[in-house]
Amino acid sequence: MGNRLFGVMMRFLSHATNRIDSKGRVSVPASFRSVLLERNIGELYGFQDFVFPAVSVGGPELLLRYEQQMNTLDAFSPEAHQMSLLVHGGGVFMKLDQEGRLMVTDFIRSFTGITTDVTFVGRGEYFQLWRPEAFQDAQAAARQVQQRRQAPTG
Repeated sequence: MGNRLFGVMMRFLSHATNRIDSKGRVSVPASFRSVLLERNIGELYGFQDFVFPAVSVGGPELLLRYEQQMNTLDAFSPEAHQMSLLVHGGGVFMKLDQEGRLMVTDFIRSFTGITTDVTFVGRGEYFQLWRPEAFQDAQAAARQVQQRRQAPTG
């Protein structure tokens, strides 16, 4: 049965910021490693997010989900080519080392602006790698949008 809470599989939740070591590695938060272990994910797929300056990371099923969506499109359509540019051209396979660290490659650094610290952000079925300040700004902006939507109209 594994670690289930109220019948729901473990998800990537919350956020944590960790420092990149001198060899360019960063420790993935223990709670995220637990989810990877629970889901038996050994190889990671990461891609440059379509909206935010973040790299989205999940198991091979994350890539499969986008490829299934692309398969519903005309293979020669501009939309299919654009999606492939994002999913395949902006994607890479990654692995954690034995200590649960991820190499922060130029692929990650150039797209996100990450320099010394990485903020890991849970997104339910996957997680993201952010530059800490960019995450704080994006979360604050999202909170403001939600507050405006929920504000009573007078």
